[in-house]
Amino acid sequence: MIRKGQAIATAAVFAALGGSAAWAETVSVITPYLAQPGTQFYVEAFQARAAELGWDVNVVDTAGDVAAVISRIEDAVIQNVDAIVINVDPVQVGAGLAAAADAGIPVVGMDAGSDPQLAANVTSNGYAMAAETAVYVADRLHGAGNIVMITFDPFPPVQVRGVIADAVFANFPDIKVLDRITPDVSDGGIADSRAKMEAILTANPEPGSISAVWAAWDQPALGALQAIEAAGRADEGIVITGIDANPQARDAVAAGGNFEATVAQDFAGIGRTTADTVARLLGGEELRSKNVYVPTVLITSANAAE
Repeated sequence: MIRKGQAIATAAVFAALGGSAAWAETVSVITPYLAQPGTQFYVEAFQARAAELGWDVNVVDTAGDVAAVISRIEDAVIQNVDAIVINVDPVQVGAGLAAAADAGIPVVGMDAGSDPQLAANVTSNGYAMAAETAVYVADRLHGAGNIVMITFDPFPPVQVRGVIADAVFANFPDIKVLDRITPDVSDGGIADSRAKMEAILTANPEPGSISAVWAAWDQPALGALQAIEAAGRADEGIVITGIDANPQARDAVAAGGNFEATVAQDFAGIGRTTADTVARLLGGEELRSKNVYVPTVLITSANAAE
């Protein structure tokens, strides 16, 4: 049986160049993380690009339930969609990916992590972003101090950031990782990160006992900032860094306080590039690399307002 996506390869290529196909492609976008601002931004950008390509797009949010992504992928397979886009750890949804593979439906990750069953993964270079912010912290501390790390291992694009930050800090003998936080992200991560940071501040009450907070993304960095300010310890010079450069984080960095640096991912670029990558696959192109990286920019008080 020839799938619709294969039968209209020429139309898909034409659509990718800005034209419109004779009939609409159907694509399912499935994520448990739509509460995260970054996810919202690139899903919206994907939808906008898909509209230009004339596609029908169904966005499915499982609201933090990773296991439910499997059944939603299986639903998309039953619906005979042309492509599926996921924003979740592919290792945790292998059964769904296998169902899509059996049906000949390409699955593309949108900041999802690499997996042999994915046709491609479009993302920022998490290794580079983590190295940039971790080195920023090490430089600001002149290579010495106690650091709190906020990580999230269940999601590969974030997990790799923690691995790289650990490697950077391990290269400085006088930097000590005082504590690690893995926040509940069901509400975005701010509230639980604040609560956990408050507990760490209470356990380390001496001024100077905490030198920096390295966060793998902005939401927990903002939670840590709230905790530090509420505890009246902002004047200790605790350096905070995040990754994503969402609007609230940019404002905090621009204010010139404890939150000193973040990295601007091009969320719109990830969304658009994911759509274009899907179009290339539906057009029959064989990608040379399954990892497609979209450039990033370090944001400090010098350029936060730009």
